[in-house]
Amino acid sequence: MIRFSRLCASVVLAVASFATNASDWPSQSVKIVLPYPPGGASDVTARLIGAHLSQVWKQPVVVENRPGGNGAIANVAVAKAPGDGYTILMANLGPNSINHAVYPKLPYDTVKDFQPIVLTTLVPLVIVSSGDSPFQSLRELVERAKRPNTNLTFGSAGNGSWSHLAGELLFGAARAPMLHVPYKGDAPAISDVMGGQIAAALPTALAATPHVQSGRLRALAVTSKTRLPTMPDVPTVEEALGLAGFEAVSWGGFLAPAGTPGHIIAKFNSEVNKALRAPEITEKLRAQGAQIAGGSPDAFGAFIQAEIAKWKAVAVQAKIKLE
Repeated sequence: MIRFSRLCASVVLAVASFATNASDWPSQSVKIVLPYPPGGASDVTARLIGAHLSQVWKQPVVVENRPGGNGAIANVAVAKAPGDGYTILMANLGPNSINHAVYPKLPYDTVKDFQPIVLTTLVPLVIVSSGDSPFQSLRELVERAKRPNTNLTFGSAGNGSWSHLAGELLFGAARAPMLHVPYKGDAPAISDVMGGQIAAALPTALAATPHVQSGRLRALAVTSKTRLPTMPDVPTVEEALGLAGFEAVSWGGFLAPAGTPGHIIAKFNSEVNKALRAPEITEKLRAQGAQIAGGSPDAFGAFIQAEIAKWKAVAVQAKIKLE
């Protein structure tokens, strides 16, 4: 009887300790590490959500930009950090899915070294041609590419970039051979589309929108499953070509180092989901061409594994490998 009483007391103390730890976190500043320089869509997302968290938790939430190594510097830093909830990674498609597809070896493993917290946003690409090109639709571009000896080209933000792999996925699924031309970012690819040097490109909506509005670019389709509110007249790839379920989007979300306690993951997840429903945040994110995501940690974990498998298959099919 005495042993049973002691056991019950131990259980009560453990539960009380867990509740105290859950309520105490965060008791100091939280750092969000970002693998990109300031100013991009991921940086905007991290800072908007970070400001919300800081206000709710009454603790500083600081965004630290650590670019370099195609995301490896930031990922390794967070993977080696203590799993105490005070160092968090702003994960992205490139470092946390595509890198696993195009590099034979990485100094981190997205699945093993991190715990998923929440998917925040999806950012589609826009397939564009020149405003005065003969292609009035994506179907016209694809049909022309299928003709013998046509040799049409599409531009991307670089070898192994997500716009490169998205183009390979799209034109491979459409069985329309298009020659890939790599650039150093969206801007030079857009410039060559407008100048007629290449037939098409796949920039982000944020990069493409000003030129579409000016008429110098023609938006043929978006690579998301649904149309963009900022481009309501532009069809999805599925609508344009009948490719059921086609989706090629960048994404962002929060990951914690492996071993982070479940109550911290749950608390972080809950508050980010609330932030993603706040009108002042959603409006700013949608202005960046992003679609709001959210959801559970388990759903985000399954999403990451599916993305890694998806882009590995594309990289193998297109023989894309980086050193």
